[in-house]
Amino acid sequence: MTEISASLDGQGLSIGIVRSRFNEPVGKAMLQACAERLRELGVPSESITVASVPGALETPLVLQKLAATGRYDALIALGAVIRGDTYHFEIVSSESASGISAVALDCGIPIANGILTTETDEQADVRAAQKGRDCAEAAVEMANLARSIDRQHR
Repeated sequence: MTEISASLDGQGLSIGIVRSRFNEPVGKAMLQACAERLRELGVPSESITVASVPGALETPLVLQKLAATGRYDALIALGAVIRGDTYHFEIVSSESASGISAVALDCGIPIANGILTTETDEQADVRAAQKGRDCAEAAVEMANLARSIDRQHR
């Protein structure tokens, strides 16, 4: 049996981040925590690219554009969709998640989905920093895992 393992060593990785500006304070907190954790894992600041978009629905297109450059080992989507009084929450939550998954599968690049979906602003505020850190770890781990698989099957 062959076991493929990954690591949280970010040295030599290039990471792209797409941050939604809707619910700006949450997105900024997520980005700060994410970038800090990436650096802790060994990803140098100059290997981190950040693009901002108006909202969660615009995120998949920019992820796709970044993936198409071939410059990134993994991508991260950050933002928050907070339930309001209309059905719009369900549409934005569902469509942004579907788009992010489609880009990852179509482009063959790991994408950590950090688009929070919460009932209240307070829930988003509480979860923001931890979700940013979690996404940094997921991106690094998945980038390393993908590299391992590629090396093993050459």
